[in-house]
Amino acid sequence: MEWVRSTVTIPLAVKLGPYLSNMANMAWRFERAGADALVLFNRFYQPDINLDLMEVKPRILLSTPQTMRLPLRGIAILYGQVDCDLAASGGIHTPEDMVKMLMAGASVTMLCSALLKQGIHHIAYLERELGRWMEKHDFTSVAEMQGLLSQKCVSDPAAFERAHYIRTLQSYDRRITQVRRERER
Repeated sequence: MEWVRSTVTIPLAVKLGPYLSNMANMAWRFERAGADALVLFNRFYQPDINLDLMEVKPRILLSTPQTMRLPLRGIAILYGQVDCDLAASGGIHTPEDMVKMLMAGASVTMLCSALLKQGIHHIAYLERELGRWMEKHDFTSVAEMQGLLSQKCVSDPAAFERAHYIRTLQSYDRRITQVRRERER
């Protein structure tokens, strides 16, 4: 990476995969090696197996809005911890998705599946609706909202950590118990 940085003068963005055991450490190391931006997260080609033909086949699965939760969490954790731009990639389909990523700390939101599904005109819709949302909530620039809901800025930083996962599971379990009780009545 240092060699690439010393060779090129254009901004250098590094796409991270989501399967890192210590994402923050890798992000820090890429930043120290000269990355100007980190893209969270790169989606890898994942082939499928056609059982009728008994062969490996390409199969493109477009992202869904649920896909954005992984990069959202990663960006929220890294915002303010590394001195490089954070690019959100994966699952961004709506203006609300863009707002969430920006508020988590993204410098930019990237989308592909939404354009493949909706067409290129979807960009104008996203831009218009993002502007309306910002106006409604009294934001005059993206910079004003960037990182407002990052781990660094929220009242409960643990919401982005593994400990919160246990609380989430417990709340789900309480809802199931409540539904069962209601059915028994």
